[in-house]
Amino acid sequence: MAAAVAEEEKLYNGGGGGAGKGIAEVNPKPSKGLTSKLIDYLEKLIVKLMYDPNQPLHYLTGNFAPVDESPPVKDLPVKGHLPECLNGEFVRVGPNPKFAPVAGYHWFDGDGMIHGMRIKDGKATYVRRYVRTSRLKQEEYFGGAKFMKVGDLKGLFGLLMVNMHLLRTKLKVLDVSYGNGTGNTNLIYHHGKLLALQEADKPYVVKVLEDGDLQTIGLLDYDKRLKHSFTAHPKVDPFTGEMFTFGYSHEPPYVTYRVISKDGFMHDPVPITVSGPIMMHDFAITENYAVFMDLPLYFRPKEMVKEKKFIFTFDGTKKARFGVLPRYAKDELLIRWFELPNCFIFHNANAWEEGDEIVLITCRLQNPDLDMINGTVKKQLECFTNELYKMRFNMKTGVATQKKLSESAVDFPRVNESYTSRKSSVNVIDAKTMSADPVAVVELPHRVPYGFHAFFVTEEQLQEQSHL
Repeated sequence: MAAAVAEEEKLYNGGGGGAGKGIAEVNPKPSKGLTSKLIDYLEKLIVKLMYDPNQPLHYLTGNFAPVDESPPVKDLPVKGHLPECLNGEFVRVGPNPKFAPVAGYHWFDGDGMIHGMRIKDGKATYVRRYVRTSRLKQEEYFGGAKFMKVGDLKGLFGLLMVNMHLLRTKLKVLDVSYGNGTGNTNLIYHHGKLLALQEADKPYVVKVLEDGDLQTIGLLDYDKRLKHSFTAHPKVDPFTGEMFTFGYSHEPPYVTYRVISKDGFMHDPVPITVSGPIMMHDFAITENYAVFMDLPLYFRPKEMVKEKKFIFTFDGTKKARFGVLPRYAKDELLIRWFELPNCFIFHNANAWEEGDEIVLITCRLQNPDLDMINGTVKKQLECFTNELYKMRFNMKTGVATQKKLSESAVDFPRVNESYTSRKSSVNVIDAKTMSADPVAVVELPHRVPYGFHAFFVTEEQLQEQSHL
């Protein structure tokens, strides 16, 4: 039995002989014992005294509810024909908590689970696997939730739950040497690796096996050159093969920009000065520039406690600032800042250059509220009135303008990634008039919960990453 467990750990950690260049094997060392039990008892007491157990957790119900892992289910029923050009694997990641929360739960909290559909020679296989993060492995060790939840970060209760987490890490009940992220937000492919991303952590490398199964290899730290968090939305330039990324922090430098060569080498960090500890979920690149968004959604723990607010608070009195930096800059001295009316942006569609102007197509949100804990799911989703906008930043005159392109709600935009950083067009299609006859319909063997972002791994990419 022990030998079987050891073999399983080797599989999860990349075969036991090293996960590969720049990939760290994830072997956290949490600790059970009296200290762990005492902290658990203290946490239960805080929850009992301060948390309302009648508060509904809507993001654990309906099609938000988590599901178990599934090994590859082969030869799914297909109505129609799956063309050869679709050979590869469609993967989509989202939050799927393995263990029930101690108290609150926010949709952002769930462990990352990847749903995959392997298509080859007209046949389809379905699989779903957890991203085997350090966080997940440690909670499996304890048999329950131990890490801090975004859903708890409100009011004095939020402060106490933060301190429970700090106590567990300080006393080495939890091992945060491999980070504490979930890998639940996005997937991207670069330098022969499929990466599972969540902006509070480093990327996890996931291998797609020939039969479609998914295997977490390890944590990508670029030969220890990556010391900070890594956005869930890096950009790969299809013309140069480079990847551009950043990380944000609650302590200075609040934003750090990085360039990764097509060969996977991470260049030196470039700190970016912004107005404070903000949430920057996305950014953009053009052929010659990187575009950063200093938007007034601030990390404010003091206000969380004093005003019983969520830990991220939108300041409607501040302007929205957009910084345009030459994308190979070694420092921030050449950055140009532009101002527009306040807003928040989760996702950009694309950006490009037109003469003296930088054009950004984005999903703009007025007065966001990330406190999605209370109220019904329907009510909370209706608060997200994201609208598609075209913004222009004139590098010669310093003038910024914006134009609304759609009504709400528009988000999670995708463009043909062959046009990332270059001019593309926005096509609006009336879904009511689209053909009712699909090329193919694949019947899935299981329910697929709501998730976040997806990616298609081509057959060529699948073969390229097979050596991992």
